[in-house]
Amino acid sequence: MRGLTGAGPVRVRRTARAATTATSVLVAVTLFVSACGTGGTGARDEGPAHADPVVSPPVSTATATGSTAPVPAAERVDAVRLVKDDPLVSAGVKRLLKPCAADEYPVDVSYGNLTGGTANDVVINVLTCGDAVGVGSYVYRDQGGAHVNVFRAEEPPVYAEIDRGDLVVTMQVYDRGDPVSSPSGENVITYRWTAGRFTEEFRTHNDYGKVSGTEQAPRSDG
Repeated sequence: MRGLTGAGPVRVRRTARAATTATSVLVAVTLFVSACGTGGTGARDEGPAHADPVVSPPVSTATATGSTAPVPAAERVDAVRLVKDDPLVSAGVKRLLKPCAADEYPVDVSYGNLTGGTANDVVINVLTCGDAVGVGSYVYRDQGGAHVNVFRAEEPPVYAEIDRGDLVVTMQVYDRGDPVSSPSGENVITYRWTAGRFTEEFRTHNDYGKVSGTEQAPRSDG
């Protein structure tokens, strides 16, 4: 599911992981590879591939805690501008970040205390229009009034969420020879803020069972 936001303050919405379809995944991956060329963290030339999110360097020491308090208006961000002005966001994602209609952008924004700071952290997912395929996920931490990128994942399809004070990132997995319409499974990776950076806490791999060409419910190997 996706949230559309204009250039002004965005709505706070807890969203589920974005759904993907064969056509939308193909468009997202093709456009992303075309925009990024051989650099960045996009899909490799041979098609969708395994990749881990890129974690920014440490910034301070803190303990992750959850937060359910309402988000003060002063802490809400202009998500579109934040992503477009961020030098750590790839050119490919920035090119895909365009209005779906009028000034409404396909961006999901979540607020919560992931890094133990005095202000809420911001999780931003950049999606495609239509079927909302995640092409980039980012976490921004407030440091002295400025939002600093402390996490990024740019391997589509990708989606990041806040879960009880942890950062949970879901990435679909393709084995060699898999058609774009049929990923082999997904990795669900949980990160926790430790010693000034996000570190992987644990991961679960779900294999998609297939019967007569029809995808069944994922089978967890975690």
